[in-house]
Amino acid sequence: MAPHVLLLGGHGKVSLHLTPLLLQKSWTVTSTIRSAAHTPDLLSAAGSRASDLSIKIHDLEKVNSQTDAQAVIDETKPDYVVFSAGAGGKPPKSRTYTIDRDACIHFINAAASTPSVTKFLLVSYIGSRRSRAPWWTDQDWASTQEINNGALKDYHIAKLAADEALAAVAKERGEAWVGWCLRPGSLSDENAGGVKVGKIEARGKIGRGKVAELAVALLASEGKGGWVDCLEGDEAVEVAIERVVSEGVDCRDGEA
Repeated sequence: MAPHVLLLGGHGKVSLHLTPLLLQKSWTVTSTIRSAAHTPDLLSAAGSRASDLSIKIHDLEKVNSQTDAQAVIDETKPDYVVFSAGAGGKPPKSRTYTIDRDACIHFINAAASTPSVTKFLLVSYIGSRRSRAPWWTDQDWASTQEINNGALKDYHIAKLAADEALAAVAKERGEAWVGWCLRPGSLSDENAGGVKVGKIEARGKIGRGKVAELAVALLASEGKGGWVDCLEGDEAVEVAIERVVSEGVDCRDGEA
């Protein structure tokens, strides 16, 4: 039976690219949105496969506990969960912690507590680390620290907490539960060309459409999970993910 995907943050720019790609695989999708006003955008993205898309109006700011997240999972009954939601850096900064950290962690824990959910994919960002990646240059590390201690300080704290929670839960659950953390560089709307994936530099950009393609490829793979850094590059998405999975690449290397 084709998997059913719960897409949290369905009106986000990456999610609007992701929705049709999931549906094109003949998977079914339940997409959560904050407002009914976003419904036409989701239906437009789904196109001819809109009948395989369910839309749930649910404000992630109101997910205050694992119990709240569990209620959404119990209602939608997914096989895979994708968290591609976020406050988008918009004030107040408390929203960043409420959505990007707290709601995300509640859904990670709820998904891990649900036997029918076997995969969780979180869209994060390439600079979400505590330590310098061993393969980074001095310039990579300096640039990342400048961003994480400056404009993205609260975002960095929130995303890192969620990334680490996913890694911890995946380790606890073992191979029966797969946790992917997809970590793009600066997002753009340029989706031509290929990708660069794995233990790569920290500075660069990638199209939101390419991030969505990578997410689908990871969910469809037999990989065991981990952190996957990505930028624009010359490698085809399918080839890049096949390589990362076969080589067991995990960009969490170097973290405590």
